[in-house]
This record gives sequence, structure tokens and C-alpha cells, in this order.
Amino acid sequence: MSTQGILCLLESQATRQHERPPQQSGLEKLRATVHALVIQRDQLKANKELGSGDPGRSTRGEGAEGSEGSANSQLLQLMARHAQLTDRLHAHHLIGGYDIIETRQGKGACVSVATSYEGVYLERYRLEMVVAPAVQIVRHDVPVFVPLARLAEKDGALQHHLTDFLGELGRLLDGYAGRRQQLRLLKEQHGSVTVMESNAPCSLLVLTLTAPRTPPLGDVAVLCTLHYSDHTRCLPEEVTVQSDDGKLPETAQWKGICTLLKQTPLHKAVATLIQRGDIK
Repeated sequence: MSTQGILCLLESQATRQHERPPQQSGLEKLRATVHALVIQRDQLKANKELGSGDPGRSTRGEGAEGSEGSANSQLLQLMARHAQLTDRLHAHHLIGGYDIIETRQGKGACVSVATSYEGVYLERYRLEMVVAPAVQIVRHDVPVFVPLARLAEKDGALQHHLTDFLGELGRLLDGYAGRRQQLRLLKEQHGSVTVMESNAPCSLLVLTLTAPRTPPLGDVAVLCTLHYSDHTRCLPEEVTVQSDDGKLPETAQWKGICTLLKQTPLHKAVATLIQRGDIK
């Protein structure tokens, strides 16, 4: 399948626009290049029209004809370059702003999905697909815990709604990248908090916090568990605490701490708790 064939496939699936923002730097660069080429093309067309309408053209000889031929050649080259960039820009738009390149001599395409957290780009994941006789993923580096096959089969998303498939995949990868980045920042910034357990998708975290108590009572360890049931999000849906002090989890203070942990990124919530003196 040619590049035009890939564009036709994408265009047939582009049924609606998605919320995921395009990679602005690449998109704006393509738009600027296309705009510049349009200006150059129009200038060459204008020059050519002026030359063809000149009454004295017939007396200029072969030199003028050679100049016109050169102008025509430049115009054709610019038009070809413009068409190529327009196709790239069109594909960029059709699949919701993800980067795409042709592979396997036009028989496949590689889509790149970038992840980010708080405006910082993190990992980039790639999927190579063949587009004939049916769309099929042949290679990828998506983490094994992401249900790629289920996403592809859901309502025929891969075959008929590629933008839906990429959008859902992007949200899952962004959620994972955000949770993992929060965990990394927690370990870097708050050595007093011990991470007792974390699974591969970072959807379950168990932390040990130290809660100070007034003398003569000593400090008490608090086991805090965060459950992220929605894997597209970076915030937990459930936070539970356990302590040797059985009354502590039921206090207004610790109920408020649980609410804070559900509403604030983990490393920032811990920084707030330390600053307020809720934990050490």
C-alpha cells in the first residue's frame, strides 16, 4: 500500500476529533514549511505568467526559453515538496496529532505515542502496523500490562476507529507515566517515606509514614495504601491507612490526609504533610 493508501485508510477512520493535544512543535513546523512553500509556489507562478504575457518574449531567444524551463522545474519541485508535506500534515491531523512514518515500502506505518507529566515529555512508545489486507500490529514496545489486544479488539477499534484506539492507548500510557513519575519524585525528594510495595503499572502503592505524637507518647508508624483503579489517571481512587494506634485512622486529621492524597499528586501531598507537621 502506498503513502496515499495509508492516508486513505486513516481518512476513512477519522470520524471525530479527540481531546488529546497534538505535538505542537512538530505540527507548527510542518504548517510553517507548507506556508512558506505556498508563497514560493505562488511567486513562481506569477513570474511565469508575467513571462508568458510579455510582447517581447518572442525576441528573447533560447536564453529566455532556458530561463522559463528552469522556473518550471523549480515550480514542479516545490509543488511536489508541498504535496509531500501536506500529506504528512494531513496524516498528523487525522490520527489526533501522533507522529506517523511510512514503513515496509509503503505497506506499513509506525505510530509514535509520547507521554508527559506536568508539561515534561517522558517516554515515547511505538507501534508498527501493516495496513493490508487488514490493520494489524506487528511490533511494539508498549508495556506488557497495558491491554493492547483488548483495546484493539474493542468495537473493532483497530480496524475501523484507529483514532479511538490511539486515544485510549495514549490515555493509559499517560496515566502510567504520570504515576511512575510521581513515585520517582517521591523517592528523590522524601527519603523519610518508605515505599514498601509497588506493582509494575504503579496502580498499587504501599507506603510507611511516620506520624509524630506528643510526649510521652512516641512516634507511630502508619501504613498507607493507595489504589489507582482507573489506569488513565494519576490520582488514587482509594486511600486507606493502618496503624498500631487503632484510633488514628478514624481521626479527623487522618481522614483529611486521605482526602489530600486522593486529590493531590503523591510527591506534592507528602511535601504538604511534612510541612504541616502531620508526618516526619
